Amino acid sequence: MRGYYFITDAKLSRAANLRDVQHAVAAGVEAVQYRRKDASTAGLFAEAAALRKLCHRTLFLVNDRVDIALAVEADGVHLGREDLPLLAARKLLGKGKTIGLTVHSLEEARQAEAAGADYLGVSPIYTIQTKMDAGQPAGIQLIQQIKSAVKIPLVAIGGINLANAPSVIRAGADGLCAISAVVSRKDVRAKIEKYQRLFRQFNTPEPRPCDGLRIQSGLPSPRQNFHAP
Repeated sequence: MRGYYFITDAKLSRAANLRDVQHAVAAGVEAVQYRRKDASTAGLFAEAAALRKLCHRTLFLVNDRVDIALAVEADGVHLGREDLPLLAARKLLGKGKTIGLTVHSLEEARQAEAAGADYLGVSPIYTIQTKMDAGQPAGIQLIQQIKSAVKIPLVAIGGINLANAPSVIRAGADGLCAISAVVSRKDVRAKIEKYQRLFRQFNTPEPRPCDGLRIQSGLPSPRQNFHAP
């Protein structure tokens, strides 16, 4: 996983989730997480089903709700501390689905990897003005610590913007999300593309010895690093 990781937010969005996801897919994101806390189960299902159709070539994950993920045949789920335990979710979803976990410490990251998580959401990196219960910011030091301790991808979340994103990428984040800095703007696709360019600028893969002078470029193809163990 590398690049901008898109998470929906209906409350912050200027154009609504459907349009935002269209922009995200057009900008080449590898993963879209559908997150919504203020809708009925029927409403979640209907919107998730519509978004799923837009993400036929993009990893589509549902936040929290394993039942919705199953109902719309999503590629997986993203879970937090208050959600269904990873092992229970894996039993329901099967080995072929992607499960990400939000972690707030190095120990939680190690436990998540040991339990079979496919990737980690590391949060919050910086202070989040729009989420009062997000907890104390961990800073890029936590990214560095987790990156050196686990082998699965990590996505940095929380208070990230274009000014501090380079530090996040240099610290070792495989992906990042800047929700309010993107979906609250009119030009969602253009904003995402700016983050994508930062990854190409600050986190370009080194050429392999056998490549000689040939330098590999471009982002990995969708889903290639999201296979469950």
